[in-house]
Amino acid sequence: MPIEAGTLLPTGDDHHAQQADLGSPVRRRLLASAGVAVGGLASASAGSAADAAPNTTEPGRPGFRPIVPPPAQGHSPWGQDTVSEATPRPASVRPGETPLPDRPRAYTDIKSYHAHIYFDEDSYQKAALLRRWVAERFPVELGNWNLQPRGPHVTPSFYFGFRNDLLPVLVPWLQLNSLGLTILIHPNTGDGRADHLHYALWVNRAQPVNAYNWPAPAPGETEALEEVFPNVVPTVPLES
Repeated sequence: MPIEAGTLLPTGDDHHAQQADLGSPVRRRLLASAGVAVGGLASASAGSAADAAPNTTEPGRPGFRPIVPPPAQGHSPWGQDTVSEATPRPASVRPGETPLPDRPRAYTDIKSYHAHIYFDEDSYQKAALLRRWVAERFPVELGNWNLQPRGPHVTPSFYFGFRNDLLPVLVPWLQLNSLGLTILIHPNTGDGRADHLHYALWVNRAQPVNAYNWPAPAPGETEALEEVFPNVVPTVPLES
């Protein structure tokens, strides 16, 4: 319809109000609340710009200032010269490396094997099951439970010893039946330090073995061998 001369056109706010009057009560309430929200945001933006603190939480923004605790008073117990220390060579190195050996060792130096099965409070039930499976199937020397670190082993464990003839069967069997546990398999050669640190096999992931302070035998000497005497009788046929 034509607009008469001199008629004032509604402003944006008046126009929204007129439209709200024409709509349902719900629509009127929504439009009214939207107007209040927009007005509040505008006021808040103006206030924020005026009152912005110089410190923000976004690195790279102007005015960023990290909040850090005050420095500790005192001196490092390590002194001030550690950065200039030379890199030392361990006093004990792998056997036969100084000087380099002129020939390989005979595999017949291995007299038997130990398997150490590691576990913790979350996996002890797996260890108990694997222990039972081994005792049911293999003529091994089964040790007791070590619920605390013992010898060079830094976590709870149990061990069993076995003779050389079981090696080609027990290693693949443990690979397939470890239940995810870490297992150290080492030979017994008369050098316990080297047996645990340098001649070892691992099923699954390796873990630290605290044998670096284990004294190595003097040249030409060997430690007393830990002989294996099977103490279980298999009762279950080995799966094949």
